[in-house]
Amino acid sequence: MLAILIVLGTLAGMELISWAMHKYLFHGPLWFIHQTHHQQKKGFFEWNDIFSLLFGSLAIALMWLGHTSLDPRFWMGLGISLYGLIYFVFHDWFIHQRLKPFKSNNLYLKGIRRAHKIHHKTLNKDGSEEFGLLSASKKYFITASKTQDTEA
Repeated sequence: MLAILIVLGTLAGMELISWAMHKYLFHGPLWFIHQTHHQQKKGFFEWNDIFSLLFGSLAIALMWLGHTSLDPRFWMGLGISLYGLIYFVFHDWFIHQRLKPFKSNNLYLKGIRRAHKIHHKTLNKDGSEEFGLLSASKKYFITASKTQDTEA
């Protein structure tokens, strides 16, 4: 039971941490890396993917350090890994369609996609809004509920 709580707490913590990092670091001093995510793609990979590699390395390190006794480090690493999987499915696949695109009329997914499109409307370091992966302002869900499209 404690393991499940640690994994769920880590998932929730990752959403908060990634929101803050995205807003204050990626759109701040680390913009020189993150800006590749706001530009037209020149290939499958972008410099911004380095952040996923860093989080993945942290998750592997934590799981390795805690694997013999399955201590909290292991479960935290698992939570970070699950967040990474969610990030890949939601962000890279569903929103940015880095793999074969899929669409959905699900209100939550449409709201998240709309919020992310607003985030990318600004191509500069400043002026962006909506920095979360799994959360967005209520207004995007209201707008999504009024449309029937599956806008990409």
